[in-house]
Amino acid sequence: MAKQLNIFMENRPGRLKAITEKLAKCNVNIRAFAIQDRGDYGLVKLILDKPEEAHLALSEMGVACAVKEILAISIPDKPGNMHRLTVALADNNINVMDAYAFVIEPSKTGVCCLEIENLRTTNAKSIVEAAGFKVLEDKELYDLCCP
Repeated sequence: MAKQLNIFMENRPGRLKAITEKLAKCNVNIRAFAIQDRGDYGLVKLILDKPEEAHLALSEMGVACAVKEILAISIPDKPGNMHRLTVALADNNINVMDAYAFVIEPSKTGVCCLEIENLRTTNAKSIVEAAGFKVLEDKELYDLCCP
């Protein structure tokens, strides 16, 4: 299953630089990221080629972080496909806790990263696949942008 690294950090200049510097020194490649402002603190979500190594390195620095399992879904970049996905999830009572997406060039394929409530105890992966979407395994996601 695909994983993302969630980092809870103080929202001040230089904090993000310290994170990216440590990841660069550990030869961890950032494939995608999202940053959410929470006032004095922020939440950084990273898709990395080596999430477990990054977690260990940042934890040793005293950074509050956690590896989270996500559902990474390959979606053709066409109108209506996101709706098809949300219908399949809603009709099967699957709750999306958090999400972000991006489009890959040149194929115009989108990737939707979903944090699903109780992912391990749901059949979300099967539901998504039955709706005609491909669920990416960890290595497929990490190698997608830059093989």
